[in-house]
Amino acid sequence: MFDLGWTELLLIGIVALIVVGPKDLPGMFRAVGNFVGKAKGMAREFSRAMNDAADQSGVGDIQKTFKSAANPMKTAMDEVRKTTDSVTRDLNDVTKPTLSPDQQASAEKGRAATAEMAEARKAAKAEAEAAPEKVASKPKAAAKHKAAPKVKTSKPEDEA
Repeated sequence: MFDLGWTELLLIGIVALIVVGPKDLPGMFRAVGNFVGKAKGMAREFSRAMNDAADQSGVGDIQKTFKSAANPMKTAMDEVRKTTDSVTRDLNDVTKPTLSPDQQASAEKGRAATAEMAEARKAAKAEAEAAPEKVASKPKAAAKHKAAPKVKTSKPEDEA
């Protein structure tokens, strides 16, 4: 705003301390802060009023026109995108498959089975996190398949 650096602000603070005195300095800073706050509020209100006036007079439409004239390729692509989106939406509405009651029942069974498998997987994961030593001693492959038979080997001590 005024382009004051830290050194200028420090100099102003020292001069204010000398001129006003340490007793009245907090009150003066409070008054200056209130003044600055009121000035910012007035500036904000003025800016808001100017923006409202510009919106009412149609400056926003003119601004859009200038932007589209400055970049006609982007404007054309936006229009193509809007058109394709509406056509795609219309086609999706028309081509939605309708299921017969048998197909709906089958779809519901599939969804239920998928949900059950997901719940089982979540439960197994929670169990594995809760007891990692059990999972290490009981691998999934061994639970599904029979373990291979152990081959006995003879030791030299047994023969003697």
